[in-house]
Amino acid sequence: MVRVRGSCWELGNMIKKNWSILQNELRETVGENNFSNWIAPLQFSKVEDGVAIFEVPNTFLGNYVSQNFGDLLLYHVSRLDNEVQRISFKAHSKSKVGAKPAGVKDKLTGSAPKANAQGSNISDLPGAPLDDRFTFENFVVGKPNELAHAAAKRVAEAGPVTFNPLFLYGGVGLGKTHLMHAIAWELQKNHKNLSVIYLSAEQFMYRFVQALRDRKMMDFKQLFRSFDVLMVDDVQFIAGKDSTQEEFFHTFNALVDQNKQIIISADQAPGEIKDLEDRIKSRLQCGLVVDLHPTTYELRLGILQSKVDQQRIHYPDTAIEQNVLEFLALRIATNVRVLEGALTRLFAFASLVSRPITLELAQDCLSDILRSSERKVTVEEIQRKVAEHYHIRLSDMIGPRRVRTYARPRQIAMYLSKVLTNRSLPEIGRRFGGRDHTTVMHGVKRIEDLQIIDGQVAEDVDMLRRALEA
Repeated sequence: MVRVRGSCWELGNMIKKNWSILQNELRETVGENNFSNWIAPLQFSKVEDGVAIFEVPNTFLGNYVSQNFGDLLLYHVSRLDNEVQRISFKAHSKSKVGAKPAGVKDKLTGSAPKANAQGSNISDLPGAPLDDRFTFENFVVGKPNELAHAAAKRVAEAGPVTFNPLFLYGGVGLGKTHLMHAIAWELQKNHKNLSVIYLSAEQFMYRFVQALRDRKMMDFKQLFRSFDVLMVDDVQFIAGKDSTQEEFFHTFNALVDQNKQIIISADQAPGEIKDLEDRIKSRLQCGLVVDLHPTTYELRLGILQSKVDQQRIHYPDTAIEQNVLEFLALRIATNVRVLEGALTRLFAFASLVSRPITLELAQDCLSDILRSSERKVTVEEIQRKVAEHYHIRLSDMIGPRRVRTYARPRQIAMYLSKVLTNRSLPEIGRRFGGRDHTTVMHGVKRIEDLQIIDGQVAEDVDMLRRALEA
């Protein structure tokens, strides 16, 4: 773009004339989702003393754009004239806090804002965008996730609060976020009178820090306590952040006292999240805590069959052999997102080369994914599996108690960690409550010896090993 020099008015007029071009360039750079959520609401105002000023619906959006897209925006604007040295954001003088220009998509739902019964709208506090693929209709239910699905459906009915909070936890790609989004979609569709906020724990922390900096803590407190349903994803993010945990604790208590529904997700159970305050762990454990277990072969196959139906909408002429689905369900076992991505890649590739999806094509097209998806057992997975087998709590197996009820499973878990992972003895020791590597060596040697003389131990170790390697 050609640079020009001139008065502030001339420069401002040049930016106004080219703003639509700049927007298209930004859309290509940041993607459609980020553009619609954060760039589209910006309105260029003027240039003053080398500062390009943009009007924004609220200070939060301005601060977010400044931190995440500020340098990029400045680069594009300064291409018109290098006299622009900074950009600034100013909230609309005639708009309420949180109000948005007509036509701007709602940050929570991705649709036009809807007013609640009190006259405000749920977009007053931008949350995380919802993925329209993540609905209950698109969620494939199997034994590993049936309890979590049933609990999520119950909460989405918005009946009397029977368990608060609903706490969903599990590994990456097992469906936590899918269920969170599905609840939000269902509430928006069937209970428009409820004010709902879905956001990540990182966004909660950012809003808290912003309120502290702007000295608007009362506004922050009142805003978060006004929602009927609070949904926080990846709550483990606030662990170790004392001030944020303090405010989260008080927000949690205030909403529970008002009989408002809270839904939380994390990658671990509340009691297992390191550096999370005990009082928060206790509160989170007061509701319904549900584990989304690793997927089974049957569930993965069901997910693939469901996704094939969706892919055929876009690729109606592309055929796929059944043995390809069975192959993928067997080989990509750890992450459903990777599994779905592999299927999408297959359909796109087969369509481009005008070939059916055969087992040979799948092996060639997905060679990188298949290599990275080779079964890798983790120490944490071993600990959980052993604790479940011996019907003890994970915290007791990792904890300091030396009674045989806990010591023997602990030694078996150490042995399996040594045999099935590439972790060093000191690393394994750290994952078992910070134990010394010599303790791990003793545990491994003890189980090696017991397998020779104790048939029950040998049988248990063999069964656990086969289950972990499956």
